Amino acid sequence: MAKTHVKMVVNGAEVEGLVEPRTLLIHFIREQLLLTGAHIGCETTHCGACTVDIDGRSVKSCTMFAVQANGTEILTIEGIANDDGTLSALQEGFRQMHGLQCGFCTPGMIVRAHRLLQENPNPTEEEIRYGIAGNLCRCTGYQNIVKAIQYAAAKINGTDFQEAAE
Repeated sequence: MAKTHVKMVVNGAEVEGLVEPRTLLIHFIREQLLLTGAHIGCETTHCGACTVDIDGRSVKSCTMFAVQANGTEILTIEGIANDDGTLSALQEGFRQMHGLQCGFCTPGMIVRAHRLLQENPNPTEEEIRYGIAGNLCRCTGYQNIVKAIQYAAAKINGTDFQEAAE
């Protein structure tokens, strides 16, 4: 099968490669770019483990072809950390609030939460739960994921994180 040349910006760096037209974006990211943070879960867009940010939108990369991403700007979990390499507010929140267990959903969950906080810097618990509804977690029960996102929002906004009484 003939290959197609693709070029995009991933985590701030211009990248290019040759792909078969049927190559899924998640496979291009993991296999050619060697960015293995985004996971392959269901390959049907149901789990969200493969979530990346493309041109300011959360996208499930398991059902998008790499050729469709040609010319776009993509942010993966590897690009979420601060420029100096320290943990972003979201990564710190997931660590401090124990927002992960097995970690399989975590990269996609953090990338989705990043976009959520870009769109709504001070979401309510209900808005967070709705915002991450397309990303499944089989381990945590979501409560600590919500706390992690609330923690990050407070840190980004320069306010004190007030953990809700349970």
